[in-house]
Amino acid sequence: MATGPFKYLQVFVYKFIYKRARAPRDLVSFFGLSCLQTSIRWSSSRCAVSRCMEKPTASDGAELEETAGLVEDGELPQGAEGGNVEPRTLRKSSSSRKSFRLDYRLEEEVTKSSRDKYGRWTNPWPTWRFPSYSMLFRFLVLEKNHSNVPTSKEVLDSELPVMEPYFVQNPEALDSPAGMRVTWLGHATVLVEMEGVNILTDPIFSQRASPLQFMGPKRYRGPPCTVEQLPRIDAVLISHSHYDHLDAGSVASLNARFGGELRWFVPLGLMDWLAKMGCENVMELDWWEENCVPGHDNVTFVCTPSQHWSKRTALDDNRSLWSSWSVLGPNQRFFFAGDTGYCSSFQEIGRRFGPFDLAAIPIGAYQPRDVMQGQHVDPEEAVQIHQDLQAKWSVAIHWGTFALAYEYYLEPPVRLRESLEQKGLKPECFFTLHHGESRLIAAQDGDVFE
Repeated sequence: MATGPFKYLQVFVYKFIYKRARAPRDLVSFFGLSCLQTSIRWSSSRCAVSRCMEKPTASDGAELEETAGLVEDGELPQGAEGGNVEPRTLRKSSSSRKSFRLDYRLEEEVTKSSRDKYGRWTNPWPTWRFPSYSMLFRFLVLEKNHSNVPTSKEVLDSELPVMEPYFVQNPEALDSPAGMRVTWLGHATVLVEMEGVNILTDPIFSQRASPLQFMGPKRYRGPPCTVEQLPRIDAVLISHSHYDHLDAGSVASLNARFGGELRWFVPLGLMDWLAKMGCENVMELDWWEENCVPGHDNVTFVCTPSQHWSKRTALDDNRSLWSSWSVLGPNQRFFFAGDTGYCSSFQEIGRRFGPFDLAAIPIGAYQPRDVMQGQHVDPEEAVQIHQDLQAKWSVAIHWGTFALAYEYYLEPPVRLRESLEQKGLKPECFFTLHHGESRLIAAQDGDVFE
C-alpha cells in the first residue's frame, strides 16, 4: 500500500461502507482497537496528584461521574522495538480530566472547542476544509507522487543523515542545560529540556505509522535512538490520534520503562485509550485548560487549539479532540504545534502566551495543496505561525521521515528558507535539524548554539 494515501483509504471505508451500509463492528476488530469501557471523572488538585481516587468534597465544586466497566482481556501490546511489554502491577491511577488555575475558555475572544450534533469534534474556523470525494479520488488514483524518496541508503545517509543523539554518545552529559535544549528524533518527535523538565512530543519509534507493522506508511529514515536509550522523560505531549503521532508500540515501550512516573498530556477523548495501554498518569484536557507535572509546579502545560482531525478506526472519526501545546515556565516557553492547518488561533496563542523561546512547527506533507491545505501547513504558513506566536526560534518538524504526501522529499526546508528570506527574517531563526541532532538555546541572550 502506498504510504501517502493510507489514512484516506480509511476515510473511504468510513464514508462508503459505514455511513451507507452500516458496516458491522467486526471492522473495528480488524484494527485491534476496541474501546475502553471505563470512564472516571473527578476534580484534580494542583498537578492532579494524590487525589486519584478520592471523592471530591463540596468545596471542590465538581461532580464525580463514575461509569463502571471492564477492560477487555487481550494480548500484551508490542513495544516499539519489538517484543512484548512486561505486565505492570495494577495500582491506583492518577489520571484526570480536570484542569486547575485560569480557565481561558471563559474568555469570549478565545476559540473554544466544539462538537457537531453527532458529538464529533469540529474545526470552528473558515480555513478548515476536509477533502471532497473527488479530491480524495484524484489524490488516491490520479495524482502523481513527486516525493521521489531514494531507495539507496547511501543517498539518504548523505542527504538526511541520522546522528547518534548526544545522550547516547555521552550519557554523562545529561545534566540540565543552562538554557533550553531541543533534539529532533524524527517526524513530530522532539525532546525538549527546559526548566528542569524533560518533554517528549508525539513519540513514534516504530518503523511504520500504522496499526499493522507489515503495511502502511514506513519510515525512510529510522529513529536515531530507542526508547531504552532516552534520558529521563517527565512529560509526553500527544497532539491527536493519527498513527504517525500516537504510536501504540512507542506508548507501550515508554510506559514499560517509566510507568506512573511519566505524565501524559492528551486532548479530550484519548485518556481511555491510554488507560487501556496501561498508562497510569494521564491528564486529559480541553483547549485552554492547563495542568503541570508533579514536583514541577512552576511549569504549566496548556492544551491549545490546532486545526486538524482525528481517526484510528473505521468508526471513530473525530471522536477525540486534537490540539497544540504551550509549555510555560518562569524563564522559558515552548510551543508544540503537533499536526495542523493554518488558522487564526495561533494569533490568540501568541497574544496570551508569547513570546515563545522555542516553537516546534510542521513544514511537510502539504501537497497536493487542495487536499492537504486544511490539515497540514506548508512552509510559508509555518513561517506565519512562527510570527503569530512571536517565537524567538522555531525548529522544523513533520518532514524527512515518512512520505505522507506528494511533495519532493527535500523540498520543505528549501521552501522554508525561501519564505524566511521573502519575509526578511534571519534563516537561523527557523532552523532544521538532522535526525538525532540537538540545539542549545542560551538562557540569557537567546542565542542558539550547535
